[in-house]
Amino acid sequence: MGNVKLTTEITFNASKAEVWNGLTDPEMVKQYFFGTNQESAWMEGSPIVWSGDWEGKAYQDKGTILEITPGEYVKYSYWSSMGGTEDKPENYQYVSYQLDEKDGATTLVINQENIKDEAAKAHSEGSWQAIFGGLKKMLEEKQPLTEG
Repeated sequence: MGNVKLTTEITFNASKAEVWNGLTDPEMVKQYFFGTNQESAWMEGSPIVWSGDWEGKAYQDKGTILEITPGEYVKYSYWSSMGGTEDKPENYQYVSYQLDEKDGATTLVINQENIKDEAAKAHSEGSWQAIFGGLKKMLEEKQPLTEG
């Protein structure tokens, strides 16, 4: 792979706890992440797996949780079955999510390392913004509970 790194961020008008829940709750993930099934125990050393169908092709992407501070930070290794690379350590990327809340808004900073080239970096950034743009819409457009 390469030494290309990516940092992108998205800000939510939602609490850190709500955003974390959106990152880790499989039912929420499935709603904004194009029907993807996400499975993880969200503990250091545990596997993380994403699976589903994309344009008629089944996929299973995977990695391992490397570091985690629940509710605030997670870093995991990542390999995609759709990426055209062999499943071996040097082909894994490293992704982290860092949440910071200020004045009722939460910023999600996404870092991705070991990207093969600038074209892949641009593609990844667009993907992150689209995926988490879906979570942003979901969290910000939720209907307030009515008392009755």
